Amino acid sequence: MIPKLYTDKANPQTLKLLIAARLAGKELEIIFTEDEVISFLNKKQLPALELEPTEFLFSTNAAARLLLSGDVSDGPVEAKIDTWLEWESTKLQIVTNNLLALHSGIAKEKAVDTSDLNLLLKYINKKLDSKDETLVKEKLTVADVVVWSTLYPILSNDKIVKGWEMEYVNLFDWFKNMSFRKEFRDGLNQLMEVGGSEPKIQPNGTSAKKESHKDSKKDAKSSGKNNSSNGLPSKPLPTSDPDQEQTADVAVTDEEIAVAISSWQNLNPVMKCKRSHPILPKKDARNILITSALPYVNNVPHLGNIVGSTLSADVFSRYCRLRGYNSLYICGTDEYGTATETKAIELGLTPKQICDKFNKIHREIYDWFKISFDYFGRTTTPQQTKISQDIFWKLYKNGFISENTVDQLKCEKCDKFLADRFVEGTCPLCSFDDARGDQCDKCGKLINAVELLQPRCKVCSNTPVIKSSRHLFLDLPTLEPNLQKHLNEVYPDGIWTNNAKVITNSWLRDGLKPRCISRDLKWGTPVPLEGFTDKVFYVWFDAPIGYISITANYTDKWESWWQNSEQVKMYNFLGKDNVPFHSVIFPCTLLGTKENYTIVDSVVATEYLNYEDGKFSKSRGVGVFGDSAKDTGIPADIFRFYLLYVRPESQDTAFAWDDFQLKNNSELLNNIGNFINRGLTFVSNSFDQTIQPMKLEKADEIVIGQINKQLHIYINNMEKAKMRDSIRNLLSISRLGNQYMQSNKPWVLVKGTPEEKSRAGCVVSLSANFAALLAVLLQPFMPTTSETIQKQLNMADESFVILDNIAAYLKPGHKIGKPSPLFQKLETALIQELKKKFMPENVADAKKKTPPPASSSPAPVSFIPTGSSAAEIEKLTQMVTEQGLKVRELKANKAEKSVVDAEVVILLDLKRRLATLQGIDPSTLVGGGKKKGKKK
Repeated sequence: MIPKLYTDKANPQTLKLLIAARLAGKELEIIFTEDEVISFLNKKQLPALELEPTEFLFSTNAAARLLLSGDVSDGPVEAKIDTWLEWESTKLQIVTNNLLALHSGIAKEKAVDTSDLNLLLKYINKKLDSKDETLVKEKLTVADVVVWSTLYPILSNDKIVKGWEMEYVNLFDWFKNMSFRKEFRDGLNQLMEVGGSEPKIQPNGTSAKKESHKDSKKDAKSSGKNNSSNGLPSKPLPTSDPDQEQTADVAVTDEEIAVAISSWQNLNPVMKCKRSHPILPKKDARNILITSALPYVNNVPHLGNIVGSTLSADVFSRYCRLRGYNSLYICGTDEYGTATETKAIELGLTPKQICDKFNKIHREIYDWFKISFDYFGRTTTPQQTKISQDIFWKLYKNGFISENTVDQLKCEKCDKFLADRFVEGTCPLCSFDDARGDQCDKCGKLINAVELLQPRCKVCSNTPVIKSSRHLFLDLPTLEPNLQKHLNEVYPDGIWTNNAKVITNSWLRDGLKPRCISRDLKWGTPVPLEGFTDKVFYVWFDAPIGYISITANYTDKWESWWQNSEQVKMYNFLGKDNVPFHSVIFPCTLLGTKENYTIVDSVVATEYLNYEDGKFSKSRGVGVFGDSAKDTGIPADIFRFYLLYVRPESQDTAFAWDDFQLKNNSELLNNIGNFINRGLTFVSNSFDQTIQPMKLEKADEIVIGQINKQLHIYINNMEKAKMRDSIRNLLSISRLGNQYMQSNKPWVLVKGTPEEKSRAGCVVSLSANFAALLAVLLQPFMPTTSETIQKQLNMADESFVILDNIAAYLKPGHKIGKPSPLFQKLETALIQELKKKFMPENVADAKKKTPPPASSSPAPVSFIPTGSSAAEIEKLTQMVTEQGLKVRELKANKAEKSVVDAEVVILLDLKRRLATLQGIDPSTLVGGGKKKGKKK
């Protein structure tokens, strides 16, 4: 039977079970009750989970654990989870119950004592490292569910936690990360939307009593509050990140205000940030080496590629410069390998011609996006050959290179062995029918070419045969202990996004295997070892070394960056599909040299950015690619802002034109643009473009303290490469400025007495200084806009820095320039035109007609007779792909075996029918649809 969940309205303990069920993909029948409460030990208790008739679980922690059973695999992790569950039930629940009772009026004490809660919050904050996103071992578990659910009614109430966000930074970061998860939002919204009313979160184990309209009004009047009896939030979490608040109520303490005012009055915002090339590491400086994944030279990058690597690294690099760090940002095109050879064959050009053509395209795209590399190079250089071969020889002499014979596909028609990307076929894992010989773009898994189903030569489409070929291997198993030691050292202090840690740890958990580093190709770095000189290095062995060779082309003192692990910290920015090559293979390669190479300290990986409700596709004309963005007529800064606003930091996100328009018109035009323009226009028109004396009143000191607090949080977020959160800080500063202007009404004051006009001058001069701060903080995200504001303010270059605390960038008597609007409204007509241009109608129609994946209880697939049309074959192929993907996702999410088995049956049936249409005997298919005799 489907488990039944009995609960009352808005019971916070029910959150645990709703979220746990959603994470586990399990269905619950929810029964809301108030009068007929389930009895337990002679008392009435809710929620209760009924597993079988009359069989109940009253412990919400045990019930949540049961729903998520199978989610935890190793003992130490289970012990940590049990510790959290015990702590939550025996300590946290008691304190939160008492506090909620006081706030709801159930308890009679007048004063609310939060000292016990503070001790518990300090405990969580201490247990969470500044980079942890979950409570236990970088993995979402039932511990996160139960602790978050109990804390939600507390931490979402500003009246209780006012001013605590800066004290418990790690805790609030974790709480927000959980709040942004869809399952948590959906569970809360489901709980709070019951009955179409606005339910009130009650203390644990109590019910929301029905009250008359008269009583409700009386309570509201007597308390001076709304009709919420406990004063807690009564609305669901938003369905997306809460980026569009209309107010910016930032609580600050007297101490925070005092620090801000002291800085405002005493600090002169001048810091030497001048840079001269070549930039080299300096003693006693913070030396940061920044790399973004080298883009393949054979394709035009789309917006997802750009935000995942080059743009994200650019934002961090610009921030480092504004903070006065000694940083170097290196990138370039990855030009060797089968991808280039296949593209050359496709276009009828030589590989070098392909590289020259697309390197120029890449440079032009990044220039338009204002991505400020310190040096942008390429891998087809003599330095690349020299350094790659030198590293190889060190590995070889140290005993980390072995030889072995491998089965490889050979095209007898082309008379050559086929390297990975010269082979295409059906993925053996998800059944995607256009997988490459090294990786499947559908499921993202690494595969070997010989594992492909129905393989075909990319050049001539002939079916290749398996032959033996001798190759070189990097001995990753022997190097694994050294890698683990390095990771243990850098994990605590580096920036490792959750997906980077999970992917890296999964490789280590499964045990590293020897990795082939040679290929039967001509276009690549030649292997110098006798007997293998007809081969080249595998691109994923060779390409990361490109960071080193590109630096060597930048400066002949490249070793000061790359053989200086004591002084240099290296940051990799990339998409999650590139993680293992940067966190496992490349570090092992450098460790195997036994030299003092600089090895990555931080891996900042994004998830995938989709386009609208699908994927980018150059061939089908779907999505915005780098070379077409400028043709829209929309400035690059607007694209930068929106891409970073929706940056896929913890889950996949999407570029959506309607949202793009909304964010431009609301956040840029109406928020930031409105605040800066009206403040500067007022200074210009009413005070002869001159900053006035600023005699601070209490209201001024408060807003300075509030903005300084946002500055602190901005810096903290940027240090962790949390760029989306930093954008929220920018928007909050602007909202504070708008509120400050609105509440003081300088347009009224300026028409009054001399004292009132002086007050108006103070207000607008403060606002101009807030605009100056925004100009600096915006620079990593919107460099052109930042430069425009700088010119309008007539700010000196030497003051364009990010300080630890707020300062008066513009002193009394300073003359500003001529203000003008920063942003233009994006009209709906233009957006509709662009939607049509980048999602052609025929593609949109095809997407609508594409059959959805089968549901958990699908109708039987109708028989399709042989001799059907190509369209029917294509349709069924798509269904196989979608169903295969669904099975993979169910397995990855550890769904119940019965659910997985049911979907596998559907997948096999679809594959057999497809085989029949393609003239293949279905009886030759076994297991997951692979042909009998095929090597797995």
